[in-house]
Amino acid sequence: MYLIGIDVGTGSARAGVFDGAGVMLASAKADVTMWREAGAIVEQSSDQIWQAVCQSVRAAVLAAGVDPADVAGIGFDATCSLVVLGAGGKPLAVGPSEDPARNIIVWMDHRAVDQAERINATGHDVLKYVGGVISPEMETPKLLWLRENRPQVFDQAEAFFDLADYLTWRASGSLARSTCTVTCKWTYLAHEARWDASYFHQIGLGILADQGFSRIGTDMVEPGTALANGLTAAAAADLGLRPGTPVAAGLIDAHAGGIGTVGAMGDDATQNMAYVFGTSSCTMTTTAQPQFVPGVWGPYFSAMLPNMWLNEGGQSAAGAAIDHLLKLHPAHHEAKAAADAAGLPLPVWLANLAADKSPDVSDAIDLAEGLHVVPEFLGNRAPFADPHARALIAGLGMETDLASLLALYIAGLSGIGYGLRQIIDTQAANGAPIQRLAISGGAGQHDLVRQILADATGVPVITTEAEEPVLLGSAILAAVAAAQYPDIARAMAAMSRPSRSFLPATASHSETHADRYAAFQALQHAARQIRQKAR
Repeated sequence: MYLIGIDVGTGSARAGVFDGAGVMLASAKADVTMWREAGAIVEQSSDQIWQAVCQSVRAAVLAAGVDPADVAGIGFDATCSLVVLGAGGKPLAVGPSEDPARNIIVWMDHRAVDQAERINATGHDVLKYVGGVISPEMETPKLLWLRENRPQVFDQAEAFFDLADYLTWRASGSLARSTCTVTCKWTYLAHEARWDASYFHQIGLGILADQGFSRIGTDMVEPGTALANGLTAAAAADLGLRPGTPVAAGLIDAHAGGIGTVGAMGDDATQNMAYVFGTSSCTMTTTAQPQFVPGVWGPYFSAMLPNMWLNEGGQSAAGAAIDHLLKLHPAHHEAKAAADAAGLPLPVWLANLAADKSPDVSDAIDLAEGLHVVPEFLGNRAPFADPHARALIAGLGMETDLASLLALYIAGLSGIGYGLRQIIDTQAANGAPIQRLAISGGAGQHDLVRQILADATGVPVITTEAEEPVLLGSAILAAVAAAQYPDIARAMAAMSRPSRSFLPATASHSETHADRYAAFQALQHAARQIRQKAR
């Protein structure tokens, strides 16, 4: 029997076919469209995403050469984006385009900054479980924006879904929400199994409470729970699978990466921080008891591992920050042409070049001498929870050659590492220390990237055997829904395994990173002071 893991990221939908031991037989992907507008608006289409999911599943099953009747279960993960549906599941326009196909407010959309700040000003007790400060990337600020700016759409909407829950509803017809999505992004208090009606009334969304929360979810289940009667006939026909195939309650995409990695070492999962390095980055740390970390989301109960607590941090722009940084340089066009000719993404081409120029991979940091980058183009998600923060570059000269582009790349990459180090240090100071990083995500696949992250943070970076840990995480959910394993913990232990370790540099390189980390913090501090004086 086989399992299918489905991952909907920011730019594509992917599907992987796995056996019961967690070995991926084949995968496929299909791109999804993203629309951007002024005012930090970023939107997508739920119908198009479903079509991309179906295309990738059919292609992956065909490539794996398996009989669809032998698929034992499917699992979904997706970005934490807001899906808005009207009567009969009809998409509703969420922005000024008035295009109903554009019915998703994407996670990175920051249109609700003002709403988030007003919510934070209430100081409601619920905010203790989002690190003390709610983010405009979360769903209640976005819902409040809709009510205030598009009241007709808000009133017409019969269901608001996190994207992963929309996909499981589309597949199974079940309105059940995952404790992962509603706890991490909607302020559901999973440890008390309730919404806090007073919070919704205080922030201006009391109508949702008055309606018994029917539009945002009344049936909460843990990730991996088998939903309803499995695939509906219509969904099975779309996907090319058998009706009734078990469908698992889903996860946010980063959390699927956590499921696919943190159990690989076979030890206590609380020792391992999952680090998903993609367009954005996400950090996830499991604890047995709730740990309140300022500026780090959570603690969330049963949001990733059942009956455990989760602290979630990360960077709003990580891989996207590197891409944007490189586009600012005059040599970008020349380097991009060379990377295209080699059939490689530009960051990978630059990582290869840096490795070739460095006798030891850790020596690559010397290429960035005198150049420092704080890559907070989309604000600071953690540990400052500051959506107004912006990127800084210090030490940039007038050089326009490839060498200076390479230096900028290494400086930006190490800046990602120092931001990660801040999160690790802040968590350790507040009762949630970790011993190693379990890395996943497309931007973290190069050995040079992994080594620089280990050197910049001072923490070992571990990879797993899984070629696609995020897809594996969703396949693990499918395995539990299909009753191939009794719970997520045992499925993780059976389906994920460690591969390689990247140990932090010692001696002179360690001192170099300590000095650069201090410079990183000084630049952040100076930027905050400048913004405060400018207000």
